[in-house]
Amino acid sequence: MERQSTYTATATIDEQGVLTGWSEGARRLLGYDSPAVVGRPATALLAADGAAVRRALAGRTRWNGTVPLRHQDGSLLELSVLAHRRTSRTGATDWLVVSAVTARTQPPRGEPLEEWTFLQSPFPLAIFDADLRLVRANRRMEHALALPEAAIRGLRLTHIAPGATSEEAARSMRRALERGRPQEARGRLGPDLGQAIVLTPLKDADGQVRAVCLSVPKPARETAGESAAPVCTAADQARAAQELGEVTVPRLADLMAVDLLDSPWTTAEAAGRPPERVVLRRAALRAVPRDGGPGHGGDVGTGVGVGVGIGVGIGIGEVIACPADSPPTRCLTAARPMLYDMADPAVAEWVALDPGASWLRTSGTRSLLAVPLLAQGSTLGVALFGRHGGRGPFGPEDLRLAEEFTAKAATGMEQARGYPRPRTTTVAPQRSLLPHTVPDQAALEIATRYLPAATRAGVGGDWFDVIPLSGARVALVMGDVVGHGIRASATMGRLRTAVRTLADVDLPADELLTHLDDLVLRLAADEGSADPGADTAGGIGTTCLYAVYDPVSRRCSVARAGHPPPAVVTPDGTVRFLDVPAGPPLGLGGLPFEAMEKELPEGSLLVLYTDGLLEARDHDIDEALDKMSLALGRPAQSLESVCDRVLGDLLSHRPDDDIALLVARTRALHEDLVASWELSDEPSVVSLARRYTTDQLSVWGLNEAAFTTELMVSELVTNAIRYGRPPIRLRLIHQGKTLISEVYDASDTAPHMRRARIFDEGGRGLLLVAQLADRWGTRHDRIGKTVWAEQSLTAL
Repeated sequence: MERQSTYTATATIDEQGVLTGWSEGARRLLGYDSPAVVGRPATALLAADGAAVRRALAGRTRWNGTVPLRHQDGSLLELSVLAHRRTSRTGATDWLVVSAVTARTQPPRGEPLEEWTFLQSPFPLAIFDADLRLVRANRRMEHALALPEAAIRGLRLTHIAPGATSEEAARSMRRALERGRPQEARGRLGPDLGQAIVLTPLKDADGQVRAVCLSVPKPARETAGESAAPVCTAADQARAAQELGEVTVPRLADLMAVDLLDSPWTTAEAAGRPPERVVLRRAALRAVPRDGGPGHGGDVGTGVGVGVGIGVGIGIGEVIACPADSPPTRCLTAARPMLYDMADPAVAEWVALDPGASWLRTSGTRSLLAVPLLAQGSTLGVALFGRHGGRGPFGPEDLRLAEEFTAKAATGMEQARGYPRPRTTTVAPQRSLLPHTVPDQAALEIATRYLPAATRAGVGGDWFDVIPLSGARVALVMGDVVGHGIRASATMGRLRTAVRTLADVDLPADELLTHLDDLVLRLAADEGSADPGADTAGGIGTTCLYAVYDPVSRRCSVARAGHPPPAVVTPDGTVRFLDVPAGPPLGLGGLPFEAMEKELPEGSLLVLYTDGLLEARDHDIDEALDKMSLALGRPAQSLESVCDRVLGDLLSHRPDDDIALLVARTRALHEDLVASWELSDEPSVVSLARRYTTDQLSVWGLNEAAFTTELMVSELVTNAIRYGRPPIRLRLIHQGKTLISEVYDASDTAPHMRRARIFDEGGRGLLLVAQLADRWGTRHDRIGKTVWAEQSLTAL
């Protein structure tokens, strides 16, 4: 594997926003020497509002995205960074900010079969080069780390997932490189990754080690042993809470408690609730003696386990009233983990006065971690973890484990309440119906995101699609079915299939929506007769946007049925929302749809989205559109960064409605890849069309395709002369690995392939075209039609 010219820029920033560390890589990147920046506010280097950055980091332990920075020479740099919040043994916190700077913009790709194997492996895989910098990560690894490959490419493992596990794995990688033999490491790099890490050296044809493949054979949920996260096996919430204590004490904490709400809050209720006294009920309390060790844990107040010699104060099942400024209340209303030093005057006062906190006072707790119990859009309660003074405060790795264990326990509690099955049944078909990979096409570079709703009602019917069309064109679809649950998912699947079928017929955007509207009406009639009380039968009220981009003319045709208009970002950074005529939602019937056409400069961004992105509860739609414009207007290194920035700027919490986002960058097929000729309707012109074809293929270096293409062009032109009307045009398009032959005539009559009888003199032309081409078909224009044939060049 080819070595990359890569280095890492790192900086450390304290909680006050002051730079405390500056690496040699940072100096190379931005031009500032360490003495010139250390001790100064980090915002002095920003070419943006520092308050926005602080808001983005608030309450997080990790963040990745693009940050605009000023070079020492005054130039602007859009830098992709990864930031980790760290806590030292003394309790001090700071931010480690890292960025990989590399000359390579895209990682190398292998042969198709190798690529499929890597991308579709059921195990998380990552490839590191000889400098231990990440080159590739498959989708399983991206999901497990909750980071896209573009955000971590070029970084070392110790910067991607700081901690003892990554340091051990890095040492094992180095041994694999040096010794040429597989190595193993233990520990978790992420909550969804198992403990067994395998490092395999990758060798070239000469046997020289070029890279290392990191794989995790088993996900965390399948890894047995002490470190496994708690899984609820009992039928009640109390047992799930006790299991959380069994796993975390003494491994993570010296003592813990679980306090539950009698009536769980929904996500919307939690967000809109002002800080006030919260009433909880204690479900579990577990600790180890201060002079005890592992194995001395016990449940207090349950009659189970070893007594720990602390004043319980509030027993299991008793009610606790937590003041507005207490750690449990603040954790629940913020819906995020919070770390406290018991020496903090506010915390000390709470512990001294609140009977529900007496267990912390009598146990000698020095460090307290409060983690909300969140599951399926509900806030169930809070888990409190404490440590004695001799053990040291909680660090980032402890916080990660606490969140992981608490999330598993919350899922078990939600299962006991009987809610997960409908959601699981809905999410599975919803995800299976969405495209898993973007189809191979050359007209657009595409990145997508799909975020399911956080509500208990289940996911909705949001969907997107990318459909290659004839003539090198591509269709983009974005839709939103009304409602949630299994009905919405099923309707979404029907409509997505219908759109693909109609797109295959090559209908104009407005006509396609008209046919889709008729389909929704028929579905509604069928479902209404079967279930008169059904809500939104057949998908009435569904919105849809359909866009077709032609890389030859660089024109985009768009029509919408009640859907938000797409945004366009031109290469100079100008953002505007296309004024597409607002057709009615699908299923109303009898109302027209109208398409608009817009020429897009090469390199423009076309942004499609569902209304869940604009309807966040903490801002109105106009404010959301302004935020989207600002996010799209800033330069970005990749489309993945654009998606992350838009979601990061508009969302401060898990969405209450599904969100689908599609960002496409336009490409153009320039004149040297397209050739067209006007032809007369004389039979003698067929030989001239063959000569045009042969000469053009010679210019393109496609002489091996000349014979086959000549035959197809001859038949298509002959068919147009015999059965069509002038004008007649021949067009050839060289699209990478594909050659497209098109013949246009002004007649609306579509050709039909038939089987010629033995003594027939004609009737074999289209049959011959079908045999020679990979695909062929007819595309109707406003006036006339185009018969096209597409052939692959990879086998030549």
